[in-house]
Amino acid sequence: MALEAAHKTLIRLLGDGEFHSGTELAEQLGISRAAIWKHIRSLERLGLELTAIPGRGYRLLSPVDWLDEARIREALGDCPTAFRLEIHDALDSTNSHLLRAARQGAETGSVCLAEYQQAGRGRIGRDWVSPFGANIYLSLLWRFEDPAQVGGLSLAVGVALLRALTALGISGLALKWPNDILVGRAKLGGILLDVAGEAHGGCAVVVGIGLNRYLPAAAAAGIDQAWTDLTRISGASPPRNALVARVLIELFRVLSAYAETGLSPYLAEWRAAHAFAGQAATLQLGEQCVAGTIVDISDEGFLLLRDQTGELRRFASGDVRLRVSAP
Repeated sequence: MALEAAHKTLIRLLGDGEFHSGTELAEQLGISRAAIWKHIRSLERLGLELTAIPGRGYRLLSPVDWLDEARIREALGDCPTAFRLEIHDALDSTNSHLLRAARQGAETGSVCLAEYQQAGRGRIGRDWVSPFGANIYLSLLWRFEDPAQVGGLSLAVGVALLRALTALGISGLALKWPNDILVGRAKLGGILLDVAGEAHGGCAVVVGIGLNRYLPAAAAAGIDQAWTDLTRISGASPPRNALVARVLIELFRVLSAYAETGLSPYLAEWRAAHAFAGQAATLQLGEQCVAGTIVDISDEGFLLLRDQTGELRRFASGDVRLRVSAP
């Protein structure tokens, strides 16, 4: 899906921090004031924050820092740049799009970004709130010869994100098993791995990254857990293209070696950042809940939890919801 040209023009005009009257905007776009009003409503449905003051006009509260392929590639430095990079105005989901591309033969290392997701996906069927031009919605395709090589990958990707954000000066980061990036107990980002088997016996993995750079309060109103964003943490919105490039650098480093190294090189960093080791928690597996104390993660990436009977149990990612008890 592409934005209408009028929508793009309107976003760019309103993003200068100044008020623009409906008459002015109508003249610049060559449409009626009534049409401008309808376009404004459409922009609000995309999650953009606008203000309107009678007699002054409309203004976009937070300018859009547009994704730009040339800027991303320039910021990659020594990282390999000979990969397919797609930037879309809007998609159902970057992961879903890249899975479809994988079935059509897209090469390892293909990257997909979107300004907006209509049906962004989180783990276990959850929605991922994806307002236009605000955050990072990124997916990366990687192929493995043996599906067994994928074990623990979401934890290694978590370490890659930790490294990327630390390199950009973000502190106070923590990891929640198996796929969340936290600051304190608030969610900053998440990881979604989609794995598809292939005819030759290998598998294609789409690594999805959702990272909150600036999450408007109205867009976040329906989120049912504590959340934060980089703007709230650091007081300013980091440039999106530089943020994408740093994430890609760390992802490529992990993925290019993972088939050979597995999870082992990343365990110490993951454990050092483990948010809830030693704390009481409840794990939900479908309709079943298991209460206990989180002990650690295993060398294979399983969560180790000592249940209320004292038994030490192992849980795999993909079918467990983790709810940490309040302190």
